[in-house]
Amino acid sequence: MEGRGRAALGWALAAAYRYRVYLLLAVIVGVMGRIAPNFLTAGNAGNILKAAGIHLPAAAGFNVVMIAGHLDLSIGSAMTMGGMMVIGLEPHLGWAGSFGAAILCGLALGLVNGLLVAKARINSFIVTLGTMIIVQNIAFIYCGGGTIPARTFAVADAFQRVLVLGLTPQILLPFLVMALAAVLVRGTAVGRGFYLLGGNPQTAWYSGLNVDRYVIGAFVLSGSLSALGGAIIAMSEAGANPTLGDSALMTIVAAVIIGGTSMQGGKGSLLGTTVALVALAALINGLNCRGEGYEVQLMASGLVLASIILYDAYALHRRERKRGQRKDLLRELGGGAAEH
Repeated sequence: MEGRGRAALGWALAAAYRYRVYLLLAVIVGVMGRIAPNFLTAGNAGNILKAAGIHLPAAAGFNVVMIAGHLDLSIGSAMTMGGMMVIGLEPHLGWAGSFGAAILCGLALGLVNGLLVAKARINSFIVTLGTMIIVQNIAFIYCGGGTIPARTFAVADAFQRVLVLGLTPQILLPFLVMALAAVLVRGTAVGRGFYLLGGNPQTAWYSGLNVDRYVIGAFVLSGSLSALGGAIIAMSEAGANPTLGDSALMTIVAAVIIGGTSMQGGKGSLLGTTVALVALAALINGLNCRGEGYEVQLMASGLVLASIILYDAYALHRRERKRGQRKDLLRELGGGAAEH
């Protein structure tokens, strides 16, 4: 009976670890539903999805980079640049042209990051830290430190128009982008190559994978999706400012880790990241409903992230301790020791 109890406990812990992000979302919704006024309403659910959707495209690209075993700290700056380009170039290129130009700017940023990491062999942390600062300052100079307003509110009105079940294009488009990215990563041979690369670059190379091309591709995807996300925000709000992507990096890093992506690469889930972003948005929204200040919201997000990291460390320690053990042999040795 004792052995069965331990086995059941082990199975429960393993299940909790595997589905932790869904449990986290359920706990946050359950707790906030009881303590936060007007939290469990249809209108507020839309607000939560909208807040999560702001970071979804950039999170998709960042997730791919982390799965490939690297970091991209420039995603927030790429979002700001995308927002600036789509608003600033609209008078000259029209909405379609400026939207395409914004994505091309993000692609160019990702290409620079990828080439420096893959060809110049510079650590991705250093590379993207540098490009983050450079692009952020370029965006600041471009807008003169102020907000660039759109010439017309027609596109913003279209993004805010309710389509179905209270959902608007501003909410639906980021989730669609994340879904397409998830299909690419999980459902294609090219996408699965990112997991192989992040798990073991040498094995990936022996398997015939063009490692440099995959690294560059991951950063190009990250830059493009981040700029796309910034463009969607700017078009929805009919304006762009130099702080558009300032809060994105920390929120996305937290969501990606909470969602189950390994910082060592080779493991990750875009679905898990999506659920984690929704959970964090629900947490912040619930605290807002209670009238809590920014410092409380920041501390709560930090506690959630710290709890996940500590649990990850504990689970890793248990796996390392049990690696190579044979339970049947241990039982035999234990029985033999008792006889002697």
